[in-house]
Amino acid sequence: MSKMFTLEEVAKHNTKDDCWLIISGKVYDVTKFLEDHPGGDDVLLSSTAKDATDDFEDVGHSTTARAMMDEYHVGDIDTATIPARTKYVPPKQPHYNQDKTQEFIIKILQFLVPLAILGLAVAVRMYTKSESA
Repeated sequence: MSKMFTLEEVAKHNTKDDCWLIISGKVYDVTKFLEDHPGGDDVLLSSTAKDATDDFEDVGHSTTARAMMDEYHVGDIDTATIPARTKYVPPKQPHYNQDKTQEFIIKILQFLVPLAILGLAVAVRMYTKSESA
C-alpha cells in the first residue's frame, strides 16, 4: 500500500529543489526530472499545489512519458483534500445589440466624408486653375 498525502502536504513541494505533482490521483516527485522535461521546468512548477491531471492530459503525453512516471511515484493523494471543481460563471455583460444600423452608418460616413472633402478640394482646384489660365 502506498503512502497517502493531503493536498496541503503536496502543495509544500513547489520549488525547483522540491517539486511534486498530482496526476490521476497519484503523487509524483518530479524534482530530478525538471531539467530533462521537454517543456521546461516552468511548465511543471506551474502545475504544483493543484490537481495537474488536466494539464498533463491536455498536452497529449506519449506512452513512453507515461511509463516514465512510475519511477517518480511517491504515493497517492487523499481525494477528499482536493477542492471540488467550480463551474465557471461568466461575468454579467450588457445585452448584446443586434441592431448594428447606427454603427454601419458611422462607418460609411467615416469613409464618405473624407472622400467628399477630397472631391470638393479637387473641384475647387480645377475651377480656380481654369479661371486663372
